[in-house]
Amino acid sequence: MENWIQAYNPLGSILVSALVAGIPLYILFFMLAVKRMAGHKAAIAATVVAVLLAIFVWGMPAGLAINATVYGAAFGLFPIVWIVITAIWIYNMTVESGEFEIIKNSLASITDDRRLQAILVAFAFGSFIEGTAGFGTPVAITAAMLVGLGFNPLYAAGICLIANTAPVAFGAIGIPIVVAAKVSDLEVMKISQICGRQLPFLSVIVPLWLAVTMSGFKRAMEVLPAVLVAGVCFAGSQFIFSNYHGPYLPDIMSAIITIVGLGAFLRVWKPKNVWHFPDEAPSAGGPVKCEYGMGEVLRAWTPYIILAVMVLLWGLESVKKFLDGILLIKISWPGLHNVVLKTAPIVAKDVPYGAVFNLNLLSAAGTAIFFSGLLAVLVIPKYGFGKAFSCFGRTIYQLRFPILTIAMILGLAYIMNFSGMSSTMGLAFTATGSLFPFFAPILGWLGVFLTGSDTSSNALFGSLQKTTAQQIGVDPALCVAANSSGGVTGKMISPQSISVATAASNMVGHEGDIFRFTLPHSIAMLLVVSVLTMLQAYVLKWMLP
Repeated sequence: MENWIQAYNPLGSILVSALVAGIPLYILFFMLAVKRMAGHKAAIAATVVAVLLAIFVWGMPAGLAINATVYGAAFGLFPIVWIVITAIWIYNMTVESGEFEIIKNSLASITDDRRLQAILVAFAFGSFIEGTAGFGTPVAITAAMLVGLGFNPLYAAGICLIANTAPVAFGAIGIPIVVAAKVSDLEVMKISQICGRQLPFLSVIVPLWLAVTMSGFKRAMEVLPAVLVAGVCFAGSQFIFSNYHGPYLPDIMSAIITIVGLGAFLRVWKPKNVWHFPDEAPSAGGPVKCEYGMGEVLRAWTPYIILAVMVLLWGLESVKKFLDGILLIKISWPGLHNVVLKTAPIVAKDVPYGAVFNLNLLSAAGTAIFFSGLLAVLVIPKYGFGKAFSCFGRTIYQLRFPILTIAMILGLAYIMNFSGMSSTMGLAFTATGSLFPFFAPILGWLGVFLTGSDTSSNALFGSLQKTTAQQIGVDPALCVAANSSGGVTGKMISPQSISVATAASNMVGHEGDIFRFTLPHSIAMLLVVSVLTMLQAYVLKWMLP
């Protein structure tokens, strides 16, 4: 097959071309936000339209367009879906075996103060679940837990959505960062490091943000010592692991360190006034006693401790090299690898667009989680491998639509990248000139609002961010990382996230109430990230790796 050269401006005007290139995204927005269609249906429709545009407007050969879409979908299945399946499999095993009830009780028994319970459950434990599973799981779990503890349902849903901001970029064992690096062809570690030098500024204030949202500034000051412990534990750990280990463990380790640190602090310090919601029923604020012994609590947490250790080991470069030395299959994607040429003005001279699919079956993060699950079976009481593999099958069935959604979204991202549509939109954004770093997080925020996923937002806009940054002379890794950092602030207003929160807190039908609850917080946090990105681009360059 002869080389096909991307057409970045097929309609004459770069602005018109960019508007046309955005049609698949408009469709995705309309179907998700307005029609509230299922994610997989919206993703399929948007992907089909993107393929048709690539063929009939951008002039891409039909076979090449379909091939690029399939290549993206394959990356969605491995390693992304592999991580999602294995992570949620471990969670499902702990639920089926009853061990998760022990985990819930151990957290609830630490404090009776609603402000501190929100920080422990929604912020710290929610971050742990985000790190291991992601994709809506933490909001579902923590919102249900808070309602079970006696929280006002509206606050349970809203607080969990706000708290879920801090860990999203490193969720599901770092998948959003991995995808951002893949679609932008930048180093995973550098994007992880930059996100780790942006998000801690949010993470350190989220516990205080939650307390103020719940009880007002004056009452929040009553728990300021505990708030500071939680914020510093999480933000400090997030910075260290994202900068010195990679994107796979910041959430998991930050959450564990925060839970342990705050739990230990609350053993020696108590707020003068225990706060509850004014409209709580008289019996709602009763103390929660730990119903289990230390051995049972430790046993219940063991699957996640194993997971953290295994992922930590898998993240070490020496371990990766060893495992890849045993089994690593590199596939130059037939009919696509080096067939597409990137040309000016995106690059200085024509450059082949590589398409190599790495089938690193042993060193993949999902494999580390799978082995963790097998080891966990040995410590879960009355739960053998037969039940575990049955649970694995049910997990795949449970995730059948999310799996399809992820594959389609990645297919959409790749056809937009290979056809030149993403680059065309990126060229249009160069019209903002030197102000683009301010808008880079807003683009990520919009992407997460549209798709409900920081991973999907990075897949859609990662290449665009890189292209635009290169055109205006800003570090491309900064804008790609800002897409992810800004995206986390859109999670709380995403229709999908709100739907999960309402279902978990028995608030179905009140989606509008929760959207209005979270919107001001989302915009305020987004502005923090936008201003920080702008400063890092021009004034605080020393902060970047």
